[in-house]
Amino acid sequence: MSKFSKMLRSPVTTVVAFALAAVLLLYAGIGTARAAFLARSEYYATQIQMYNIGVSLLENDKIVSYRDYDSSLADGTWDENVPGNLLSEMVAKDDNGNPTEEIVLKKQYEEKLKVRNTGRNAGNGNEGINEFVRVSIYKYWLDKDGKKMTELSPSLINLTLAGQDLYDETIDSYADGAWVKDKNSTTDERVVLYYTSLLYNKSEDGATETPLFADAISIDNMIAKSVTQTTTGNKIVTTYDYDGVQFCLEAHVDAVQEHNAQDAITSAWGRNVSISGTTLSLS
Repeated sequence: MSKFSKMLRSPVTTVVAFALAAVLLLYAGIGTARAAFLARSEYYATQIQMYNIGVSLLENDKIVSYRDYDSSLADGTWDENVPGNLLSEMVAKDDNGNPTEEIVLKKQYEEKLKVRNTGRNAGNGNEGINEFVRVSIYKYWLDKDGKKMTELSPSLINLTLAGQDLYDETIDSYADGAWVKDKNSTTDERVVLYYTSLLYNKSEDGATETPLFADAISIDNMIAKSVTQTTTGNKIVTTYDYDGVQFCLEAHVDAVQEHNAQDAITSAWGRNVSISGTTLSLS
C-alpha cells in the first residue's frame, strides 16, 4: 500500500494497473481418478491522476480486460472491464458455461498474451498518449478452502513463450529483446517483464501493440505422482493428494505516460530504469 500511496501523490505519474482474473472450473484426468482444478484470481486497480491513458490485455487476439480514461468529458470517465476472464476458452463448454472436457496434463494450451495501447483519441487536443508498459505475472495454487498452498510448487504451472519458460532464471529477455525480465523482482510465483519500446497510441507513429509475452500454458504431470495408498482387507485404495486443488494465473498490466516516464516509473513502480529516446532498459 505504501507504494500505491507514493504513486498517487506523484505529480508526474500516470498509471493504469489491473489484473485479469481467470475464473473457470477445469478438470484433469489422472489415471482412473479425476482431479478438479479451478483457475481463479484476484485483481486490483489504481487511480489515475492525468489524462487519456489506457491499456488492454489481449488473449489469443481478443481483448479480455481493459481500463481506459477519457478526459474529454466534463469530469472525465473510465471505460473499463476489470477484471476480464482469462482461460475462458481453454476447454470446451456447454451452453451453461460448464466444461465438457478434461484438461490433459502436460498438454500445451494456447495462451497468447500481449498488451495494446487503448488510450482515448478523442481529437480537439484530447489525444491519447504514448506509454511504457510492464506486466507482472503470478501463478500459484490454492487448496479446497481457497488457501494458498506453499507446499505445491508454482513451477508445475508452465507458462512459456516460443518454448521458453518465463520463469527460467537463466533467460534475461524474450521476443528478441522486446521484453526484458526484472530478475530482482522474479520469484517462483512472480515474473515481471518490461516492454523495452514505447507503445504508441496511433499506428502511424509506431506499434500500438506489444509482441507476445506468453503463448502457451500447461500443467505438469508431476502433480499426478503424489498419491496416498491405503489397504483395507484385500483392497488397495489410491487417493491423489492434490485432487480438487486450484491453479491460479494473474496478469497485471501497468502503463506510464511517455512524458517524464523515467521519473514516473521510479515513483510509481519503485524501479530505476533508463530511457533513451523511445527505448527502456533496466538500470
